[in-house]
Amino acid sequence: MNRYIEWIALAGTLAFGCATRTEGAAPSGAARPRGPLAPPAAPLTHEPYGKLGEQPIERYTLSNAHGLVVRVITYGATVTELHVPDRSGQLGDIVLGFDRLEDYVQHASFFGATVGRVANRIANAHFELGGKQYALAANSPPHHLHGGNKGWDKVVWSAEPLASERGPALQLRYVSKDGEEGYPGTVTATTVYTLTDTDDLEIEMRATTDQPTPVNLAHHSYFNLGGHASGLVTAEELQLFASQYTPATGQIPSGQLAPVQGTPFDFTQPKPIARDLAAAGGTPVGFDHNFVVDGDAHQLRKVARLSDPKSGRVLTLEANQPGVQLYTGNYLDGKTTGKAGVAYAQYAGLCLETQKFPNSINVPAWRDEVILLPGQTYEHRMRFHFSAE
Repeated sequence: MNRYIEWIALAGTLAFGCATRTEGAAPSGAARPRGPLAPPAAPLTHEPYGKLGEQPIERYTLSNAHGLVVRVITYGATVTELHVPDRSGQLGDIVLGFDRLEDYVQHASFFGATVGRVANRIANAHFELGGKQYALAANSPPHHLHGGNKGWDKVVWSAEPLASERGPALQLRYVSKDGEEGYPGTVTATTVYTLTDTDDLEIEMRATTDQPTPVNLAHHSYFNLGGHASGLVTAEELQLFASQYTPATGQIPSGQLAPVQGTPFDFTQPKPIARDLAAAGGTPVGFDHNFVVDGDAHQLRKVARLSDPKSGRVLTLEANQPGVQLYTGNYLDGKTTGKAGVAYAQYAGLCLETQKFPNSINVPAWRDEVILLPGQTYEHRMRFHFSAE
């Protein structure tokens, strides 16, 4: 029997949710050699992570045979830590985040969260569906952003471990009721995190509905391959497998597609984030743009490659979505205190949010892509692979 399934089977004999196991993760400064190692004693553990009112929040730790560690909390189905080795085998936590539940509750940074019911922006916080007009919260005035005032990053998901041949896996589940944040239909959503022994973090998000409704989920980790406390990502090199982007005014796409060639948005060859950062424009300045991923929009395919020359860490991303939002942490301003008391400055991390195109529900050529109907299943798959060079 696979070692992960053996552990899951043992866990199933316990009163799951009551027993707490000792975490097997190494501290962020510990060195681990690469190559095959003995599997950790418990590849999936959990412990309390505070309370939201009277509702307990749990933190789960997934570990693989190479020492990679990912931690997820049930608040927002949020990745709080992701430890991967550099070229010398030194582990580092490469995602921005907080040490305390209270900070995730109080801040609207979306660090590591599952965002929905509709990620990104809906123009003027309004859409029409089935002949009915729907008004949403204008929480990014005058637009609607990432699901509203209390999107899925601000709710508590239930969690359970899953048996997987690929590595430890955790499924989180949330039911969004009809009318929540102004959206029609009751939607049942799941997010599954799997950490494989081939050093992949796989994320699969699914949703079903009892009424037609727009659905567009995104994973919102801020990556810094040098480590979350290492400073800026401007020297990191990014390649996007996207020969087009969606031009926008005020962060709302025009509905047109345009070639990236000859523009600051051309990442078809690897280049430092800093090279065209100022030319990207915006207020504040930086990249916050949706790119059209090359290839079949519904197949898992290459989206991005991010590398850090200093640490040697490399992230490659595949997904089955039509677009990816590159966001370079433009709104970070040094006033947000993250893990270990680190002040996150502008450009301290970047997001690669695979998604449907922003404001699809209001663009005739795109709206069918974002509307989920009863009997259908929304499926969003991502695969982050980590290596060093």
